[in-house]
Amino acid sequence: MNWSFLILVFAASLAGGLIALRAGKTGNFAVYLLAFTGAFLFGITIMHLLPEVFVQLGDRAGVYVVLGFFIQVALAQLSHGMEHGHTHVPVEGGAHHHHIAMAPLLVGLSIHAFMEGLPLGFRYHDPATIPSLMLGVAMHKLPESLALMTVMLHGGVARRRLWAILVGFGLVTPAAAILAWQLGLHFLAIEQYFAYVVALVIGAFIHIATTIFFESGTRYHEISGRKVIAIAGGILLAFVTMIFE
Repeated sequence: MNWSFLILVFAASLAGGLIALRAGKTGNFAVYLLAFTGAFLFGITIMHLLPEVFVQLGDRAGVYVVLGFFIQVALAQLSHGMEHGHTHVPVEGGAHHHHIAMAPLLVGLSIHAFMEGLPLGFRYHDPATIPSLMLGVAMHKLPESLALMTVMLHGGVARRRLWAILVGFGLVTPAAAILAWQLGLHFLAIEQYFAYVVALVIGAFIHIATTIFFESGTRYHEISGRKVIAIAGGILLAFVTMIFE
């Protein structure tokens, strides 16, 4: 277990939340950050994680990837799609946004954060997989925690409580990685079934990334020239990770 990687993931969660708490309105910055990090995570998933699970599971891998995709669809009903950029805060001159219950939102987003932390605690055949995945998850935490804090801030949550929520949320993914690592060390059966867990997470990542790329109907998901550049930059960086060792 590389503890510096987990510290990076936690720091990225804090950084995303701090941007929301300090800056208030992030404007197009959040849009392009989301596009870039979503594209990077998508590239990491396709280039590193998919080969790992298909080597381990063969044709069965596809079944679990699809299952993970729809698990994320279900989680999005709780989180209201916050993990792929939906903040649902009032926009000046925009449509009315309905009130969101904070507790289910936090539960849904925390389950997603826990799922994305589990693959970080496993061992892979390709030595480039862990550093690439850690970087991808860390980048994804930036817009994820930014969106969470933005919604909480507009929902009237007290600032003192916001800090506690941000720190707690930031610890979920590293804690999941440590749990998976410890279970793999002490129970050989867990190590044997890690590919199934990773396949489920792959499905969730694909759902998030494709939603970022293709969903229309809000200004956050319009395919502008700048957004295409941000997406291309994320994919290009994912290609660079192929040289990691």
